[in-house]
Amino acid sequence: MTTLAIIGGTGLTQLSDLTLIKRDKLDTPYGAPSADFITGELKHQQVVFLARHGNPHTIAPHKINYRANIWGLKQLGVERIIAVAAVGGITSAMAPRHIAIPDQIIDYTYSRKHTFFEDENYPVTHIDFTYPYSPSLRAQLIAAAADAHISVSPTGTYGCTQGPRLESTAEIKRMEQDGCDVVGMTGMPEAALAKELGMEYAAISVVANWAAGKTEGEITMAEIEQHLHVGMANVAAILKSFIAR
Repeated sequence: MTTLAIIGGTGLTQLSDLTLIKRDKLDTPYGAPSADFITGELKHQQVVFLARHGNPHTIAPHKINYRANIWGLKQLGVERIIAVAAVGGITSAMAPRHIAIPDQIIDYTYSRKHTFFEDENYPVTHIDFTYPYSPSLRAQLIAAAADAHISVSPTGTYGCTQGPRLESTAEIKRMEQDGCDVVGMTGMPEAALAKELGMEYAAISVVANWAAGKTEGEITMAEIEQHLHVGMANVAAILKSFIAR
């Protein structure tokens, strides 16, 4: 049974080197997942791939059915999740094309379905979220990056905003004061939902642009796409190194 899943975000709607084994279209108690779950072989290992925003990329961050996605992966026997996401760089080390393996997260989202345990069929359930990302899975990703000769930041705080708009300069200033290193829109409730189901979860954050106010000009999609083209190639190398370990 396949126990590893990769969730691809903006810039990673498919894994080009993944040899297809099967495609699962699942119904869940929480509705439809973002896309079919693709099980394939990469470096002689089976992995499940899910395009978080759908394929093609059509689902906005606040509209993603995170519960259906995570529930579906659990039903397929997945025990470990590597979540890939494009982010904006806030602190000086987080320049475009850089990659971070965050160890903390701050949630600024609202009105999202944040838990599996919200109706009367479940008792009130509290999970420990001291370490939102799996330390062992993070350590393996950091080692895989070193094996692939790709420089990454081994720690960092991911600030998750609602989207789909980008942030204002004032919002980024506040996030930096809060301790955020990068800003994205999909890190929550994905990380917490995986924790609720007892799944190991770690993230690879690819810096696609400087966050608002960190440069004089405005942020353009052309700039983001250019940086993601390079950054996601490095992500693919890290993933291959990880799977081959």
